[in-house]
Amino acid sequence: MIYNPAEIEKKWQEFWFQNKTFNTQDSNPKEKFYILDMFPYPSGAGLHVGHPLGYIASDIYARFKRHQGFNVLHPMGFDSFGLPAEQYAIQNGQHPNLTTKVNIEGGLDKQGNSIAGYKKQLNKIGLAYDWEREIRTSNPNYYKWTQWIFIQLFNHYYNYSLNKADNISNLIMEFEANGNTIIKANCNENTPLFNAQEWNEFTTKLKEEILLKYRLTFLAEAEVNWCAALGTVLANDEVINGLSERGGHQVEKKKMTQWMMRITAYSERLLTGLDALAWSDSIKESQKNWIGKSKGASVFFNLLHHKEKIEVFTTRPDTLFGVTFLTLSPEHPLVGKITTESQAATVEAYLKKTSLRTERERLTEVNAISGVNTGAFVEHPFTKEQIPVWVSDYVLASYGTGAVMAVPAGDERDFKFANFFTLPIKNIFNQSIENGAFTKKDNTFCYKNSTFLNGLNYTKATEVIIEKLEEQSIGKGKINYRLRDAVFSRQRYWGEPVPIYFKEGIPVTLPEDSLPLQLPEINEYLPTESGEPPLGRAKKWAWDSINKKVVSNELIDQKNIFPLELNTMPGWAGSSCYWMRYMDANNNKFFASKEALDYWQNVDLYFGGSEHATGHLLYSRFWNKFLKDIGLAPTEEPFKKLINQGMILGMSAFAYRFSWLTLSSPEEGFDILSPKMPSFFITKSRKDKILAGDSNELEIIKNFYIKVIKEIFSLTYFAAVGKIRFTPTNIDVSFVNGSDELNINAFKNWREYYNNAIFVGENSKAITLGEDLGEVFKVVREVEKMSKSKYNVVSPDAICEEFGADTLRLYEMFLGPVEQSKPWNTQGLSGVSGFLKKFWRLFHNEAAFYVSNDSANKTELKILHETIKKVTESITTFSFNTAVSAFMIATNELSRLKSNKKEILEPLLVLLSPYAPHISEELWQKLGKTNSISSANWPNFDAKYLEEDNKEYPVSFNGKTRFSVELPITMNKEDIEKLILEDQRTIKQLEGKVPKKIIVVLGKIINIVN
Repeated sequence: MIYNPAEIEKKWQEFWFQNKTFNTQDSNPKEKFYILDMFPYPSGAGLHVGHPLGYIASDIYARFKRHQGFNVLHPMGFDSFGLPAEQYAIQNGQHPNLTTKVNIEGGLDKQGNSIAGYKKQLNKIGLAYDWEREIRTSNPNYYKWTQWIFIQLFNHYYNYSLNKADNISNLIMEFEANGNTIIKANCNENTPLFNAQEWNEFTTKLKEEILLKYRLTFLAEAEVNWCAALGTVLANDEVINGLSERGGHQVEKKKMTQWMMRITAYSERLLTGLDALAWSDSIKESQKNWIGKSKGASVFFNLLHHKEKIEVFTTRPDTLFGVTFLTLSPEHPLVGKITTESQAATVEAYLKKTSLRTERERLTEVNAISGVNTGAFVEHPFTKEQIPVWVSDYVLASYGTGAVMAVPAGDERDFKFANFFTLPIKNIFNQSIENGAFTKKDNTFCYKNSTFLNGLNYTKATEVIIEKLEEQSIGKGKINYRLRDAVFSRQRYWGEPVPIYFKEGIPVTLPEDSLPLQLPEINEYLPTESGEPPLGRAKKWAWDSINKKVVSNELIDQKNIFPLELNTMPGWAGSSCYWMRYMDANNNKFFASKEALDYWQNVDLYFGGSEHATGHLLYSRFWNKFLKDIGLAPTEEPFKKLINQGMILGMSAFAYRFSWLTLSSPEEGFDILSPKMPSFFITKSRKDKILAGDSNELEIIKNFYIKVIKEIFSLTYFAAVGKIRFTPTNIDVSFVNGSDELNINAFKNWREYYNNAIFVGENSKAITLGEDLGEVFKVVREVEKMSKSKYNVVSPDAICEEFGADTLRLYEMFLGPVEQSKPWNTQGLSGVSGFLKKFWRLFHNEAAFYVSNDSANKTELKILHETIKKVTESITTFSFNTAVSAFMIATNELSRLKSNKKEILEPLLVLLSPYAPHISEELWQKLGKTNSISSANWPNFDAKYLEEDNKEYPVSFNGKTRFSVELPITMNKEDIEKLILEDQRTIKQLEGKVPKKIIVVLGKIINIVN
């Protein structure tokens, strides 16, 4: 019987759907196991073969845990809000809800293009998801709970005495009794101090303004990444080299009033919580660096001719006497105030220039030195020396106070800056700084030129300087975090509406029983003419506080009807606690029931890309800790173990476009940019020869190039002069065969401007225009990220149709360790496909299904149990590729033995089923089973089947091995000696002599001394 994957896979995918095979029950006596994939954003491009790598790996593990008897939760959904969908809607005049639905479910887009649909693609791969728990972040039934969590955050503050979030009502009671002078709580830096009497005399509006400085979600002026072309704020990970990731538009730093999340309150818990997580060291290190804990001191420098002080956080207060200038970040709020009139224009120009650079660029470009003098001075806290104040973009507003006390003697970047601008460098160490700054932090040196620190070592000097700062109230010891509060506003349409209305400018939350606040219909998704976010276009976007409903803007009276918030939430809002919603996805009364939360607890295994190392994972941990504080989340951390799958890289194809940069004609002139000029391609080998100085090769190509131009433009004379240019051009990989040969006709029909393209292959000597080349044209291959823009995308749908989903699943795992990136090669699929056909034949003779009920022999049992051991170990260590190798080895050995015994094949089938579930289900049914193979018990490994009966002994004479002999493992020394002495080979070696000694080491060697 022939193995037909298309027929088998369709049958079993329908069976799983109809029988709800992978739906999970909450009330289950089995031990739980919750495995989760980072849910995808559904774009119109659909999945390519790089996307399923993590999904297949998690599916294998989930199926394995089911076989082990666990109650497995393995859900899937879609992160369906976001900027790409909104931009698509703007470009195509279609509501993003419609495009998002088509991208998930499949269908036709507005242009009539057929969209496969993520959900159909995922099912086609045979992924065992519980689709009844599916969530979409753009569904009001889901974002109702995102809005609900926002309200909880708004109604809580962080109480350092309890080290957790506390209800805002408790804070109000504290203010009423004691004011805020003794309370330990996270709040804005500009929060005023007041006593109980003053609080009680404040107006209601002032009280709300003060409370806003404590709430875990609050309004504040923040520096953001503003993209004017997109009309919105962008997250740091949406900006690449100063341009928007979406569209490549210019991004600048800008201060705007935004909703913020007080993630800084959780800095220490986010840091210490990493210790208990089974995550990779690199991901943990990324989070630690992002949180950025550092110990040091805050030092206050008095400004000359100004009332303000500049606060500096430094990790090296011991170097205070080496300060020769102060440097402010371009975003520091005092820059505009303290800059002198003579320096104003220079400073303003510098600020404008630096606003176009991202923090990432400023951090990484350590050799780029720039800055300007503000003209202002501060005085040294102890010596009272006048110190100039500069502005430089190597100082970041996001770290410390946005101000640096520059000590060129002790900091390499300060040293370079001082040398570049010829600023003073004061040596405060008993070490040379002739060749650079002295940056050690140990007790091998002491200080000089540092008044009361002279002669002290590092540890003592640090202790003394902090003591002196605090004694004189000019500074204090401090722990600082690099982490900054997260911007939570986006000037977009396609996102969760913020459940806030404004009463006299003060934000008020909507009643919880009025949620969800749904997105209104608007005519355009662009900002308004006056610069408001797209929701400013809504005609019906006001809140009736009496009737608890959205009404027309015309009814706003600031008494009962008020304006609603125009910003929406960022993309990370919907993904910051989605794993909890999966636990009880269809609960309409609450985010998730206590019973479901207590049972599932948190995610046991999380699969996702390392690109989310800081953003998603940090925000998720923050929200989870908050939900734990208010009694909802049962655990402190959301994800116990994290696996970061690598990328499957595309095998791009290139041809080299060839031209001269300058062309001239004495008759009529000629411009290379003429639309008549065809694209002219040569192979890599010809390009390399030309670059190596092969004049003969250059002459061949040049003459043909001139001939082409003469014939196209009817020129009688033409000469090519100037520099040669080779431009690598991406070619769609679907036009290239397994031998790297280009289908020239397909390429020419691909784009109109390639219709007349000319290709010169390896052996072309003398070619005339329009001649049939009569030879193949080979492209160059290069491994790079699989991307639609590089035309190197391979569709999993096409692979499933040609080879089957089981082949795709096995091949992706066979490519290498799941955490590593690896190149895709479609040719490798045929080998895996051949293995499945061979495995199929173990269960069939030429005519029909045929499996024997005879007992297995020892050799067959050894093969089986070796495979059980290897596959089990491979799955538990996530070394999926080695399990595939084990299947292939076992199949080859059983085929060689012509083994078709049920005692062997049945457990082998269970082992294979997580990897290749469709073929396994089909063969399981053929074995007479009525239930799904997914419910079968995992085979037990028995080591006794790997034990050997015989042992091969090397037989040596005077230490030199002459032959070997296989003997029973149970044979004793005396019997071995007797048997060896009677062996004809021994008799021949001894030549009639009597051996002096026979040494037998059981299970190892036999040595005869003569």
